[in-house]
Amino acid sequence: MNFELMASMMCANYGHLEKEVRDLEEGGIDSFHIDIMDGRYVPNFAMSLNDMRYIAGATSKPLDVHLMIEHPNNRIKLFLQNLRKGDTVYIHPEAEYHPSTTLQAIIDAEMIPGIAINPGTSVETVTEMLRIVKKVLVMSVNPGNAGQMFLPYVGKKITKLLAIKEDMDFELYWDGACSADRIREYAPKGVKGFVLGTTLLFGKQQSYGETLQNIRQLKF
Repeated sequence: MNFELMASMMCANYGHLEKEVRDLEEGGIDSFHIDIMDGRYVPNFAMSLNDMRYIAGATSKPLDVHLMIEHPNNRIKLFLQNLRKGDTVYIHPEAEYHPSTTLQAIIDAEMIPGIAINPGTSVETVTEMLRIVKKVLVMSVNPGNAGQMFLPYVGKKITKLLAIKEDMDFELYWDGACSADRIREYAPKGVKGFVLGTTLLFGKQQSYGETLQNIRQLKF
């Protein structure tokens, strides 16, 4: 079964970031997930523009940039000019007065437009944006910190999105508390990719290559 695996780089060892990127790339990761937090939209500061720029220059793999910032349209050009064509940029619709304007800027830069949906955000409030994005990142935890508990009611939201994704032409991705059981349950249902953090990828005794191979060999 084909599904994508993305490394949540806010969980990486920043004392050896170059080695982390190289080991993940050699281990078979599909893309690098970059969480940008401004301390306002979410109650935490995480990765920065410089972190994103460094990783973009250190790998040929795609980047998935998740902007957890207020009014991303005010700064979107700073991010886009440091990314490559084909990279993905997610915004949170609640963080912008006119999110479609920001999404159009991402499209114009020849990058993949996406929205991230918080646990408390209903599908109905983002329906029109689903017609213009190519990726939807469903948060199964409240955004802002790694290592949080899975919120079970998010499963019903995923079911709704899976039912309309073909008609609206977007792919669905999972972010937060991603365990092997979640992949085993939701990959066959149509979730395209999973962001891996401390639950399954980082801080383990085995190499990234071994971990990623084990995930890809899960029995469904």
